[in-house]
Amino acid sequence: MAEIQITTTQNVTIAFTAAELGERILAYFIDLIIKIAYISLVFTLYWNFSTNGGFGFEENYYNDYWSIIAIYILIGSPVIFYTIVCETLLLGQTIGKKLVKIQVVKIDGFRAGFLDFFIRWVLRAVDINLFSGVVALVSIGNSKKHQRLGGIASGTAVITLKNKINISHTILQEVSEDYKPTFLSVIKLSDNDARIIKENYIRAKRKGDHKTILIIKEKIINVIGEEPPKDMTAKKFIECVLTDYNHFTKNM
Repeated sequence: MAEIQITTTQNVTIAFTAAELGERILAYFIDLIIKIAYISLVFTLYWNFSTNGGFGFEENYYNDYWSIIAIYILIGSPVIFYTIVCETLLLGQTIGKKLVKIQVVKIDGFRAGFLDFFIRWVLRAVDINLFSGVVALVSIGNSKKHQRLGGIASGTAVITLKNKINISHTILQEVSEDYKPTFLSVIKLSDNDARIIKENYIRAKRKGDHKTILIIKEKIINVIGEEPPKDMTAKKFIECVLTDYNHFTKNM
């Protein structure tokens, strides 16, 4: 798997593993199957209902071109907005991406927002719908960070959440039953946030890179909105946040 080197505004490099093209295509087809299944089911139910009398005013709709279009748009809305709604609610994943274990992330931070997903969604018309996805394939193949045009425009990339080591070894750790968490707001972190924090903290600690440790500390504070006590070192703060996160994860 290719590695995406992401350099933050503080010139700190964070390593992500780029999702393979095959993973992205598989996620796309899973989502496509879901959309087709929905359309098939809804239209079958609608036409069967209409044939049996429906609401009693379908014959007027058949004579009104705009009413017919309105019905089609209403029925098709979940398909049209499927990707942007899913990625917004599932933090960078659609159902297909979730099953394949890949995710959209910002290349300069931990989490993408609605505007980023909106830009990606709008440019799907060029990337995927135009020329049957050829534009996206060319863009991904020629981009250093494996981005399609929507990713380049929104500053996002698709990474894999799969690891050679089980997730329990990379994120979770043993926490005693009587442990009392210090930072309650760590619940604002996602599993992916915790994974990134831990991986980069271990790497920085091994290299003695205190600057990166301080950057990680500030990133955490920005997300959880909680400052550590003045007498708590950056290392102690990060380790405490990870332990607190594992405490809440264990009890969910």
